[in-house]
Amino acid sequence: CFGFPLSIFFIVINEFCERFSYYGMKAVLILYFKYFLHWEDNFATAIYHTFVALCYLTPLLGAIIADSWLGKFKTIVYLSIVYTIGQAVLSVGSINDLTDHNRDGSPDNVALHIALSMIGLILIALGTGGIKPCVSAFGGDQFEEDQEKQRRTFFSLFYLSINAGSLLSTIVTPNLRATECGIHTKQRCYPLAFGVPAILMAIALVVFVIGSKMYKKVKPQGNVMLQVSKCVGFAIKNRFQHRSKEFPKREHWLDWASEKYDKQLIAQTKMVLKVLFLYIPLPMFWALFDQQGSRWTLQATAMNGDFGILVQPDQMQIVNPILIVIMVPVVDYLVYPLIKKCKINFTPLKKMTVGMFLASMAFVAAALVQVQIDKTYPVFPTAGQTQVRLINLGAVPATVQFQPQLQSVDVAPNEATGYMTFETSKLKSLHITSASLSKTEPLELLEGKRYTLAFKWGLSSINSNLIWDNVTSKPEEGKSLIRFINNYPLPVNVTMNDMAFGVLSPLSVSNYSVIPNQKWSFLIKASMPLTTCTVLSKEFGYGSAYTISVDDCTKNTLNVTYFEDIAPNTVHMAWQIPQYFLLTCGEVVFSVTGLEFSYSQAPSNMKSVLQAGWLLTVAVGNIIVLIVAGASKLNKQWAEYVLFAALLLVVCIIFAIMASFYTYVDPNEIEAQFSEEKKEENKKEHNDNEKEAEADSQM
Repeated sequence: CFGFPLSIFFIVINEFCERFSYYGMKAVLILYFKYFLHWEDNFATAIYHTFVALCYLTPLLGAIIADSWLGKFKTIVYLSIVYTIGQAVLSVGSINDLTDHNRDGSPDNVALHIALSMIGLILIALGTGGIKPCVSAFGGDQFEEDQEKQRRTFFSLFYLSINAGSLLSTIVTPNLRATECGIHTKQRCYPLAFGVPAILMAIALVVFVIGSKMYKKVKPQGNVMLQVSKCVGFAIKNRFQHRSKEFPKREHWLDWASEKYDKQLIAQTKMVLKVLFLYIPLPMFWALFDQQGSRWTLQATAMNGDFGILVQPDQMQIVNPILIVIMVPVVDYLVYPLIKKCKINFTPLKKMTVGMFLASMAFVAAALVQVQIDKTYPVFPTAGQTQVRLINLGAVPATVQFQPQLQSVDVAPNEATGYMTFETSKLKSLHITSASLSKTEPLELLEGKRYTLAFKWGLSSINSNLIWDNVTSKPEEGKSLIRFINNYPLPVNVTMNDMAFGVLSPLSVSNYSVIPNQKWSFLIKASMPLTTCTVLSKEFGYGSAYTISVDDCTKNTLNVTYFEDIAPNTVHMAWQIPQYFLLTCGEVVFSVTGLEFSYSQAPSNMKSVLQAGWLLTVAVGNIIVLIVAGASKLNKQWAEYVLFAALLLVVCIIFAIMASFYTYVDPNEIEAQFSEEKKEENKKEHNDNEKEAEADSQM
């Protein structure tokens, strides 16, 4: 088809569906841990990075199975089946109604959901990692030796399908997650967010199998990674066995393998190990890079996602692939040529050093954003403390004295104070003075709780109500909480759209309710004994809580007052773009250059060894996040960002020093030299054989 083997189109479609499946599932995974399984941030982050690390360890297993046993085709098919089952199990595990027998909106058997989720993720890691080293190589196998141009076009299409699948799924699945679904109670729709990737993976498998008869299937040739490992192992063993002084030293420790392995394999292994040694500092870069899907997504949950349309916290990850598409050509065709014109020798290892530095700066930017977010968080009482807020619902100002002689506060009409913190044991009562009236309110407060005292001036006394505010943290996922207080002298029945808040007697308060969309205006309706009044609400901010006072009615128009209990998210998600920009720039000059450098420095038959080493650095990077997140005793998230930035900066300096001692080689020249030597040996052997034959004939 247009000069291409028809089989490659099945492979490209398969890759698009598989990448959609993987990135779509991964985009919502951290929020699934936090909001469905209710794991705290550090534990959710640890499990997330354990999963990612496993996804980058299993390619080694996949490569060994394909090259040494099953071949690429069977390996892809069998592991894709495992992959599809894993996605399906994860989707089933996220169904709330599976164990919600009492229909209260929460799973009755959380352990079952956790078990299904972990089984699903392990199977997904085996599947996605196992087929990772096989699919692109299998696509390359479909071409003949004289189709180099078509092969290059295929790889361009292949990587385009990866980016298209990644970008599209990161837009789609967070929106699916944000919708509400359920049989008995409405919940965030994780089954759909995981179910669609499961369907796409099943499609990927079916499409790949349909093309079976068209594929060119190369038989397993043996795994070069095993050969290298055996060569290194034998050299170490042989050196250890001959460690006494009577055995002469050899130029390189790998030369101890010369008794069993030929010189060319040893020389090639030396080149590979030289590059792998440079890989040692690289995991630190990936430790920072992969936190886009964990810490940075959690950071976005405390931010304002209003871009005209609501952007979900997990959708901010699309900034990275979008910037990649923009930055790769900009860097290749503008930045690098400008550096070259300035006659700066910008070697691959220098580029990688700059990439690490930029990633470090990205986390400094993330820390600065986090500091601003922390300023918007409400401060809740600790052990031994109580917080009290005052709301004056009357028409005249009032003065409140916290007894015994702790604090005196003036409160204007229809105004509220902020929450004031007191030692619980010291605060005994409140004395309210308003106009010519006064009242003493005795207090029996609990430690670690928040209270609101609402009061108003009556005909002959001050009426008041001490309310326990049962919100202990800022609303998650950007949700908003609303409650009503009746400032009318008669009972009122309050509704807001289809949400019922019940009949409220004077000065009584409803429970908090979660509103479905903060960008809507809701119709507030108050039914009183003689009339019904309505008014459109204002738009509520993300992550906020409000008490709405129902005051009175004028010509069927309801008069209400808004009191802000918890401030909305004021830091916009757009402030994350600079940190994504810095990290993406770092990725462009680090990752792309690193792969190019690895390939240029590796022998032709050992590219896969360095590819495996590169994937291993990603796995180790995610393990580093586990260690730091687990061992770190830092209470502030910004401090953890600074810690990671500092660690990468130190590693960056170490890498720069290591790189300065590296000598670039041309593997082709070395291989040509060995090839020439082999020809000479063969020629000499041939001449010797001829001489022997001639001597034999003369005899």
